[in-house]
Amino acid sequence: MTLQELLADWLPDQRWFAGKGRAIDEVIVESDTELRSGEPALRHLIIAVRQGGTIERYQVLLGCRSGLPDKLKHAEIGWVANGDGCAYDAAHDPALTTAILDGIAADAHIGDLTFHHVPGAVITSGLHSLVIGAEQSNTSLVFGEAYVCKLFRRLAPGPNPDLELNVALAREGSGHIAAPYGWIQGTVDGEPTTLAVLSRYLRTATDGWTLAATSVRDLYAQEGVRAADAGGDFAGEAGRLGRATAEVHRDLANALGTVDLPVDGVREMADGMRERLKEAVNEVAELGAYAEPIDAAYDALSQVDAPLTAQRVHGDFHLGQVVRTDQRWVILDFEGEPARPLAERRAPTTPLRDIAGMLRSFEYAARYQLVGRPDEADLEPRAADWAKRNREAFCAGYAYGGGLNPYDHQVVLRALEYDKAVYEVMYEARNRPTWLQIPLNSLSKLQ
Repeated sequence: MTLQELLADWLPDQRWFAGKGRAIDEVIVESDTELRSGEPALRHLIIAVRQGGTIERYQVLLGCRSGLPDKLKHAEIGWVANGDGCAYDAAHDPALTTAILDGIAADAHIGDLTFHHVPGAVITSGLHSLVIGAEQSNTSLVFGEAYVCKLFRRLAPGPNPDLELNVALAREGSGHIAAPYGWIQGTVDGEPTTLAVLSRYLRTATDGWTLAATSVRDLYAQEGVRAADAGGDFAGEAGRLGRATAEVHRDLANALGTVDLPVDGVREMADGMRERLKEAVNEVAELGAYAEPIDAAYDALSQVDAPLTAQRVHGDFHLGQVVRTDQRWVILDFEGEPARPLAERRAPTTPLRDIAGMLRSFEYAARYQLVGRPDEADLEPRAADWAKRNREAFCAGYAYGGGLNPYDHQVVLRALEYDKAVYEVMYEARNRPTWLQIPLNSLSKLQ
C-alpha cells in the first residue's frame, strides 16, 4: 500500500483524529521534511485529510525501519509499497525524538521547519523521551523529566494560543505557568503555524482533577459527614486556585490588553447560546426538561445594557488543566477548545467564561463517581454540597486575588454556565452516554 493509503487506514484509530465516523476520501502529504536519514529514518509530515466537503490538517512524525521491534508494534502504521520499510508513529520512538529537542536547542532550520528556543532558556540536548497521558488532541513527550514537548496533532493555520499566552505570561513573571523553553514552526495554508511547544516539566505536580476526586472519595467514605467537615476537604485548594486564576487573568490583561465587548456583541453571544441549545434539545430529548430556565437565562443575558470587559483567557478551563506543585497552582494548556476555530480561540472574551468552566468542573468532580451506581443515589445531596462549597471557595478566592467578584455578575455567569452544560450534554450523548446524567443532574442545581 502507498503511504497515503496506510495513513487513511491508521488515522481513524488515533484519539486525536477529529474525523471519526466519516469516510476518508483522500490523504494528501502537503509537507514532507527529512529530519534524520539512515536506519531508522525520521520524517516530519503535514497531511491534509479530505472528508466530504471538509479538509483538516494533521502533524505526523513518521519513522521508517526495515523491521519494527516489539516495543514499537503499537505505533505501527504499515509497510510502505515503495520499499521505505515499515512506517510508524515516531513520537513513540525515543531514538528519534531526540531530533526535536536537539533542533530546538540549536535553533535549527530544516526544510520548511524552524526550531526556536526562548532567549535565555537553557536546554540540555540528547535526552530521550516518553509519551505521557492519553490526550484527545495532542501528544506530549517528556524528555528526561526536565522538559515536556506538546505536539499539536490537529493543525490550524496561525500561531497557537498555548505558545502566545505562555510567552506573554512568562514576560509578566507569572508564577502560575510552566515556563516555555521553545517551539517548532511550520507553514500551513501559507501561514506560519505553531507545531509544537517545549515547556518545563513539573515532575512532582498532581493534576487538579485527581486531587478533587480524592476529596470526593474521602467524603463519600465518611458516613453522615458534610463536605465542610470531611477529612479531605478541598475548599482551601479551591480558594487558592481561584486566586491563582485571577492573577493569571490580571497578567494576561496587562500583557495583551483589554477591550470592551459592546452590548450588541453580548446579544450576539446570547443568540449563539440559543442556537446551541436548540441543536442540543433536538439531539438529546432529556435536555428538553431544562430548556425553559436555560432559555430564560439567555434572555436575561441578551438584556444586559452595559459593555463587558473582554481579554484573552484560557478558553478551556477545568480541573484537568491545572496542577498543584508543592508551592502553587499552575495552569496548563492555553490553546482553548481545539474543536473551535482558531480565530475564535484567540478572540478576547469575558474572563467569566473561564470561571464558568471551572465551576462546571466542580460539578463533574462531585458526581462522576456516582456513574453506574444507582444504589448510591442517596449520595447526590452530598455531591451537591461538595460542589457548592468548592464553587463558593473558588469564587471567593478569585475575588480575593483581585479579579471581579463572580457573584456580582450572576446574569452573565449563569448564562455561560448553562452554555457549558449544554455543550457537556451534547458531548456525553455522542461520546460517553453513561456519563450523560452528570450534566443533566447538575442542571437542576443551577436553577
